[in-house]
Amino acid sequence: MMRTSILIFIFLWASSVFAREIKVACVGNSVTYGYLLENRERDCYPSQLARLLGEGYDVRNFGKSGATLLNKGHRPYRKQQEFRDAVAFAADWVVIHLGLNDTDPRNWPHHRDEFVRDYLQLIDTFRVANPDCRIWICRMTPITNVHHRFKSGTRDWYEQIQKAIEHVSRVADVPLIDLQEGLYNRPDLLPDALHPVAEGAGILARTVYSALTGDYGGLQMPAVYGDNMVLQREKALVLKGIANSGEKVAVEIGKQKKKAGAGADGRWQVVLEPMKAGGPYELSVKTAGKSLVFKNVLIGEVWLCSGQSNMAFMVKQAAGAKEASAQSANDRIRLYDMKPRVYTNAVSWDTTDLLLLNRLEHYLPASWKSAAPESVRDFSAVAYYFGKMLSDSLNVPVGLICNAIGGAPAEAFIDRRTLEFHPVLVDELYHWTKNDMLQDWVRERALLNVKNTTLKYQRHSYEPSYLYATGILPLAGFPVKGVIWYQGESNAQNVELHEIVFPALVESWRNTWGEQLPFYYVQLSSINRPSWPHFRDSQRRLSAKIANTGMAVSSDLGHRTDVHPVRKREVGERLGRWALHRDYGFKQVTPSGPLYRGVEFRNGAAYVVFDYGKGMKSSDGQALRTFEIAGEDRLFVPAEAVVVGNEVKVTSPEVKNPKYVRYGWEPFCTGNLVNEDGLPASTFRNEGDVF
Repeated sequence: MMRTSILIFIFLWASSVFAREIKVACVGNSVTYGYLLENRERDCYPSQLARLLGEGYDVRNFGKSGATLLNKGHRPYRKQQEFRDAVAFAADWVVIHLGLNDTDPRNWPHHRDEFVRDYLQLIDTFRVANPDCRIWICRMTPITNVHHRFKSGTRDWYEQIQKAIEHVSRVADVPLIDLQEGLYNRPDLLPDALHPVAEGAGILARTVYSALTGDYGGLQMPAVYGDNMVLQREKALVLKGIANSGEKVAVEIGKQKKKAGAGADGRWQVVLEPMKAGGPYELSVKTAGKSLVFKNVLIGEVWLCSGQSNMAFMVKQAAGAKEASAQSANDRIRLYDMKPRVYTNAVSWDTTDLLLLNRLEHYLPASWKSAAPESVRDFSAVAYYFGKMLSDSLNVPVGLICNAIGGAPAEAFIDRRTLEFHPVLVDELYHWTKNDMLQDWVRERALLNVKNTTLKYQRHSYEPSYLYATGILPLAGFPVKGVIWYQGESNAQNVELHEIVFPALVESWRNTWGEQLPFYYVQLSSINRPSWPHFRDSQRRLSAKIANTGMAVSSDLGHRTDVHPVRKREVGERLGRWALHRDYGFKQVTPSGPLYRGVEFRNGAAYVVFDYGKGMKSSDGQALRTFEIAGEDRLFVPAEAVVVGNEVKVTSPEVKNPKYVRYGWEPFCTGNLVNEDGLPASTFRNEGDVF
């Protein structure tokens, strides 16, 4: 219906200009022109736009390669023949995409103060040529990190110019078309950092088409919305979607009825009042021409569960799988399982899958399912046991979203903009399959997976920012309580780099949701890998540095040779303890085993104090193991450790004047210090030991 209305409007409008073709001028630089396209006349975005618009439109390409918006730039558009031709065309509709070449150091640094004035003059020129013309200006298409001046100025000037363009849109009262969003996470479509291939030009054409016509394909909601879903309780619920421009959207759930109008960009949103746990409800989202009805919706607690293979590790693979599956039927636990299209096993993927991965179709379509043997057995064991603990303790519905990917480095889950503007992590975007900032194994596996590609620029699950674009961004805005995370095995070779990466990841996701989400993560377990004690201690220190985080210790559950220990119930429940303690008011629930707080050296002994150390003892009734001390030489020796009140006293006859102490400092940890709840102590060293 809406499309019919749009067509009627266009027909009437066209009649008002004497029933002639609507003249559309595409003004711009080399992106508009179609530079580097093999068949420019056919594939440039204006040509593809013309085919989308169909009969009744005369679409002309007035793009000029290298043109600047700035009149004092190195190649001002207003001094080009293409500009004169565009003005003479006296278009009814004008689409302007300029600014990319203004990032050149010859331009923006010297003449930035003139940009807004020059843009307004350009707009006025087209209005003089045809006082009835409609004008749209565009946010610039991306410039990717492979641009030779990206870090030396282009990245920052590009951001400034984008803001200036947005300002011009407001001042001139002209609509703004976002040409960045559709290509931003598709660097493969910008092989020279600037110019889209034919597929990329097609994305631009569809974006412009929707802006010109208001046709965005009708009412749409993100794929995560569906029957059987859980919506977060006791929080204002912001529901967002797409509709055709100007359409009225009516949302109804329970006794709440909300309305919104889709803007010129097709976006709409409503804010539902906080709801108490319960249901089932029916959520309806309707326009005049389309209706979306989501049935059996519950209100409860929603958690995002992510990471790599130990989070992906399924219930059917874990200890106690048969019993857990048999007892899993629970309609108040709902699972949204985002499985990958291809797994990162030691195989080469076929070319069809490779093409789909480039198009960001990494995850298979998912749907919300009630917990039952058939759905639970293939779901994340850690996530399931976490959710079950919450459900049993809170007696409310629990929704779990899982999108973990085996072997994935943390960098793959960070949004592209965070990486681009980070002083260190930006370098991970360059030639990532050859970049030793990423673990050797990660790069080798990726190269094996994409061995069959025929594409010059092939995407992979492990590529920095890829899993964010495919697995996190599609969830953005869906209301969640918090995050549980189990990852690190693919970053453990570089402790110092991970100490930069992990805070960036947490910040990236919190920015995505616009709130300080609780972020609870699993410390790596035990295995015969030399770097792991350092990594475990680093994770411990990060939990103290990053606000609203908590760490579940799992070193007592490891395996000497298997990176996938099977005791996942304990891990999930230890994460659950953090959530219950921190987020749900269960202060009687101890969130962690003993966590190192500090040490005092006196009388030839180290006296170590712990948080959550009440009732400390050994887990097996034997003497405490794996405590070590050292003097100024930092040569550690095994030490005797005993619990004295609320401290652990550590001594050795070999060290008369100890300065340093550590615990669990072995790859496969045999430490046995626990608190009264039987929760294990974390690997630690006092902060003076920096080697």
